[in-house]
Amino acid sequence: MTIEEEIFKTYIANENKLLKYGFIKDQIYKYSKKITDTFIVQITIDKNTVSGKIYDLEMQCEYTNYKIKEAQGEFTSKIKEKYIKILKDIREKCFEKNFFIYNQSNRITSKIIQKYKTNPEFLWKKYPRYGVFRNKKSSKWFAIIMNVDKSKIIPKEKGEIEILNLKLNNDEYLKEKNIYPAYHMNKKTWVTIILNDTLKDEEILNLINISYEYSKIKDEWIIPANPNYFDVISYIESLEIFSWKQPKNIKLNDTVYIYLGAPYSAILYKCKVIELDIYKDKNDRTMNLKLIKKYNKTKYTFSKLKEYGLNSIRSPRRIPDKLSKHLNN
Repeated sequence: MTIEEEIFKTYIANENKLLKYGFIKDQIYKYSKKITDTFIVQITIDKNTVSGKIYDLEMQCEYTNYKIKEAQGEFTSKIKEKYIKILKDIREKCFEKNFFIYNQSNRITSKIIQKYKTNPEFLWKKYPRYGVFRNKKSSKWFAIIMNVDKSKIIPKEKGEIEILNLKLNNDEYLKEKNIYPAYHMNKKTWVTIILNDTLKDEEILNLINISYEYSKIKDEWIIPANPNYFDVISYIESLEIFSWKQPKNIKLNDTVYIYLGAPYSAILYKCKVIELDIYKDKNDRTMNLKLIKKYNKTKYTFSKLKEYGLNSIRSPRRIPDKLSKHLNN
């Protein structure tokens, strides 16, 4: 990697600032400055790619000693230091910071910030460009962008790439093209996507949304049951795990409180969703619930539930936060 690539790696040029700084636009941006009586620096910027050369006016040729990585003399070190100082000054005054290196990475990041209201967190000094996206409510990760060598994902191929790790159903998504077993994460529950525009932004954003759903705090539901239709109590209490009609949008591991109507008019059971889509067609889906707790029929009556913001229980619905805090205490 060149000096210029390293310094401008995650930065994007601002045209107005370049012109104000002294760059001249002639298809590409050009800038020159003397650093000694006989040495001049020439900088060009073409489509955000920064290149630079140092010329020895006395010898009328390009000076390249500063590019040699081996031991350098005092003079060469000073020339290199002055050159780097100019590059960093241009970066500070004419460029804007991007979170990541590649265009698709930054486009995806902008969409994540806009939709989920969360910025990438850079948690490791050793890996300064590893950005973690976290669900603000649950603090769980739902996406990670990392720069790695391509061989980490595709053996025998080399070169720096940026990848996106997402939490998805691997059995389903690893069958898709351009989706790989996760790098540096649990390969049973995470996948990797290379951010090189092989997959369209829209496709990736749809997958991010699925991953984000996994990061949510598990929802709590209240589901009404009519004991006049069948013997609900005998059915539930005779089975540790039992089947129930599956509401729309319910998720694995969600909590379900079963509310029995008159003559009880109270929450009697707390359950956990342990399996979804046991039986399904377009209009009818079935889930499996595990009984966790039984309540006395006088503890969570309808009149008590109303005190915590639950005014009607006609169909499956999420529990209000106020009631959730009380139930979980």
